[in-house]
Amino acid sequence: MAKSFNELANALKDLIKDLNSDAHNFRSFNEARYNNLKLTMDPQTDPQPHIIITIGVSEGKYSLATLQRLQGSLGPDERYISRWFNRIGVLDSLKEVWKELANKNKESVDMSDLDDIEELKKKKEKLKNRFS
Repeated sequence: MAKSFNELANALKDLIKDLNSDAHNFRSFNEARYNNLKLTMDPQTDPQPHIIITIGVSEGKYSLATLQRLQGSLGPDERYISRWFNRIGVLDSLKEVWKELANKNKESVDMSDLDDIEELKKKKEKLKNRFS
């Protein structure tokens, strides 16, 4: 079963905390900086499977197919992302979430297409009655 965005974001936060707990600079590590870590996906804007990771004012967009950064940057936090992608279940969960969002998006587009078709039928009927 796919993890939620919240669970995936928490897994990334936990990884960052774990990697810094043994570091020589642990005293200067600001754990609160990662409290606003945010994950998003936008199939409407870009149909290529991707994840957008926001940490503070930094944002990076990553391909789920190649795991490469497509745009933006997370600065020094970039080093955590590939480790997170390689954790068991993370990539599979991200791909499942992508599929769900893409399907939802497709359904909403299909419904709006139906509404447009109904609107055109009504206009056509009005014109037909007008000239009959």
